[in-house]
Amino acid sequence: MTQDGLPVGWSIELDSGARRTDHGQVLIGGSPLRVLRLTRAGAHWLDAMVAGRRMPDSAPSRNLASRLVDCGLANPRPVADGRLTRQDVAVVIPVRDATAGLIRTLDTVSGLADDVVVVDDGSADADAVRRAAFGTTLLRNDAPQGPAAARQAGWQATNRPIILFLDTDISAEPGWLAPLLAHLADPTVGAVAPRVRCRPDAGPRWLKAYEAARSPLDLGERAAPVRPGTRVPYVPSATLAVRREALESVGGFDTSLHTGEDVDLTWRLDARGWRVRYEPASVVSHPNRPTLRSWIRQRVTYGTSAAALARRHGDKVAPLRVSGWSAAAWSAVLVGQPLLGISIGVSTTAALTPKLRGLEHPVAEALRIAGLGHLWAGTAVAEALRRPWWPLSAVVAVTCPRARPALLAAVTVPPLLEWRSRRPGLDPLRFLLLRLLDDLAYGTGVAMGCLETRSVRALLPSFSGPIPPPTPIDVVAS
Repeated sequence: MTQDGLPVGWSIELDSGARRTDHGQVLIGGSPLRVLRLTRAGAHWLDAMVAGRRMPDSAPSRNLASRLVDCGLANPRPVADGRLTRQDVAVVIPVRDATAGLIRTLDTVSGLADDVVVVDDGSADADAVRRAAFGTTLLRNDAPQGPAAARQAGWQATNRPIILFLDTDISAEPGWLAPLLAHLADPTVGAVAPRVRCRPDAGPRWLKAYEAARSPLDLGERAAPVRPGTRVPYVPSATLAVRREALESVGGFDTSLHTGEDVDLTWRLDARGWRVRYEPASVVSHPNRPTLRSWIRQRVTYGTSAAALARRHGDKVAPLRVSGWSAAAWSAVLVGQPLLGISIGVSTTAALTPKLRGLEHPVAEALRIAGLGHLWAGTAVAEALRRPWWPLSAVVAVTCPRARPALLAAVTVPPLLEWRSRRPGLDPLRFLLLRLLDDLAYGTGVAMGCLETRSVRALLPSFSGPIPPPTPIDVVAS
């Protein structure tokens, strides 16, 4: 898939995580971090885009906008061209016994598409599903084959150019589909997903409060390109609009996967050259797990997918992705040598400064970039220690007293900082305990998957170049 410029009539807005320096000619941000230098003409062009003006209809302008979007420095402002209508959309809903949830989802898509396919994946009460799915195309598997197989059968049963996958119990306000279809007006966009917020329907108040603040389906309020190793590495198939051509190019879902099939699809689309977008301007909701037992089971199940994904995608599944120097610095801290860790951090800052020599304030920028990079790496190391590596952390805590302070900080500080930033309707102690239980359950699932596949690949870290980011790149705009 050729990555052409943004469509005519579209515009862009800077991502909230991007900074402009050097009189607006240098952009710093994106995921992974980049430093891009604009020409003076390019900076004036970006000023006009930030002011909300329409993008000029020229190849250099559209290509520059596309490059900024793909780097995660900017987000597109799509303009629907009216070519995609309800006649172009087929809705595919896999269901297994959840007839009440099916009815809710069918109400959500009422009037949005003429072609609705419900795939009954071996429900115990097939008649109840048949009654709930009245007026749709109903397919049935006599025995459960998993959501990937159900979705695969569903999209292959229709010939519409856009396939909208929805899980049961999805609900949304009117107008939620329009932003997704607007993105698909770009022929290089293979898939786009909305924000899936938690709908606290049932269960204890503390669990609902935690889920509302930290649902695994909710990827946040910032739009982003979706690719491995970035801020939004995948999108869930709970609600996902996919171009048929893109599905056909990768063969659709891997039906051998019973979990993680949405991650696998996202990564195969990206590898094939399709753009995948996360668009939080479109919001749908999904109910929380009503009991602690079902909540833990969900987290364990998510964790089991890591081993199968690692067999297919290698280090894209790595539980820790940091630079080699950051890993060395935090390893020194972990074994009780904080001064050594600080020395490594200072050294990387000094090594980064020459690479930023073209900036007005290279030393200040090197301090900021390296410092924030090491802090981010610290949170990533802490998460790995709490989640997939928690059995190793427990062994180290028992056998290495010098590591205990660092491990205690890794276990408590990031979750408490997260509580402070998210401000859930939950006291910090219960949030911390649920966060740790969340991590332990997921990590247990990873271990179970590794045992089943007899491979530890899903547990191995991935180290990038020793001193990010790259030298500033000149970008030309007319």
